[in-house]
Amino acid sequence: MATAVAITQELIAARIERLPLSRWHLKLRVVMGVATFFDAFDALAIAYVLPVLIGLWKLHPGQIGFLIATGFAGQLVGALLFGWWAERVGRVRSATWSIAIFSVFSVVCALSWSYDSMLWFRFLQGLGLGGEVPVAAAYINEIAKADRRGRFFLLYEVIFPVGLAAVALVSTWVVPTFGWRWMFVIGALPAFLAMVMRRLLPESPRWLASRGRLDEADRVMRAIEDEVSEQGARPLPPVPANIPAITKRGASWRELFSPLYLSRTLAVWVMWACTYLVVYGLAGWLPTIYRTVFKLPLQQALNYTLIATLAGLVLTLCCAYLIDRTGRKPWFTVAFFIGALPLFALWLRARDMSAVDVLVLASISYAAINTLALGLYLYTPEIYPTRVRALGSGTATAWLRLASIVGPFMVGIILPRAGLGGVFLMFGIAAVVGGLTCLLFAMETKGKILEELSP
Repeated sequence: MATAVAITQELIAARIERLPLSRWHLKLRVVMGVATFFDAFDALAIAYVLPVLIGLWKLHPGQIGFLIATGFAGQLVGALLFGWWAERVGRVRSATWSIAIFSVFSVVCALSWSYDSMLWFRFLQGLGLGGEVPVAAAYINEIAKADRRGRFFLLYEVIFPVGLAAVALVSTWVVPTFGWRWMFVIGALPAFLAMVMRRLLPESPRWLASRGRLDEADRVMRAIEDEVSEQGARPLPPVPANIPAITKRGASWRELFSPLYLSRTLAVWVMWACTYLVVYGLAGWLPTIYRTVFKLPLQQALNYTLIATLAGLVLTLCCAYLIDRTGRKPWFTVAFFIGALPLFALWLRARDMSAVDVLVLASISYAAINTLALGLYLYTPEIYPTRVRALGSGTATAWLRLASIVGPFMVGIILPRAGLGGVFLMFGIAAVVGGLTCLLFAMETKGKILEELSP
């Protein structure tokens, strides 16, 4: 008679690691990818309606920066809140609620009647926007196997720059043709996904096991194995025996600052902050800079910004296919420094700068730094154990929200006083700080099982 095998956290992790890439993996990436696409779309929709709102509500640079920043303030709170909640109620349930919140408040933003109303509605929408991506990143990492995890994850995460490109592309037609409110109406479409998401996605078996719900984790794994193996028609590889022992303890904020994780935590916080100071600083302000500084027509200002987002998408696709070969640390370090160089060039050309100079050099910088914006969503969940993976990811991405608040706000302050040269100098310094932090303190994670990286 066969001997029953005891269900353990290590066994659940091993059973995930043996799964060959299948349509089941694709389904999960597509469902989460749709949500992430609209997260990106809604996060930057404000940038593409601002050229209209500036004239409509007679906004000055300080108000523009504050309007951009308030959405990221909501995202900061949402990243912390939903990262904490995902460790208690699960990845799928937490992601579902975050999607519902940002979808509903996208409709509410479309009903804004004044600058003050838009400020509050963008903050509330930001709660959901900030919570969805780090929780989804933890979930996708937990169902991926170590072999080519970088490619698997980034081909999912590349949907984020697709969303950024889509909002730029859609805005060039929707805003001039139908008006700014329709950008927010379109951003509410994932509300329908939120209604059915928990039926489409199983809860993370790694998370269930980390919470002591081993029987439930086993049931979920059996259903997954049946689907992947096509009810046994496609035999699965043997369960690997190289999963390290997992430390059994509950989720706690304090673990992020324990001796093993402190340097990881501080390094990734700095890298997140520097990355998004540049990425959302550029993405949030470029349409307005083209419109107000260089006096370009609205359509041309939106088209120029679209070029930068498309450049970011192309380079991110390259990153997805190469990251498992180059490793995380070399790619991140080089991307930071390459991103800094065009920004310093724009600073040096401040007196003779043209719109074309900004178009070319800012697009190069944005493309390089944008690979970090996605790569860090891969890297951050890798450096934490399952019991605090969503918490660590949410806390780290809170720093990107803080940088996203500070960046646009500082542009609004620096632009009238030091001109565009001063703005690009600030961004260039941030990129160099991020590159040095990565070079000196980041760890390499490619090809390693999650439990090996973080016991």
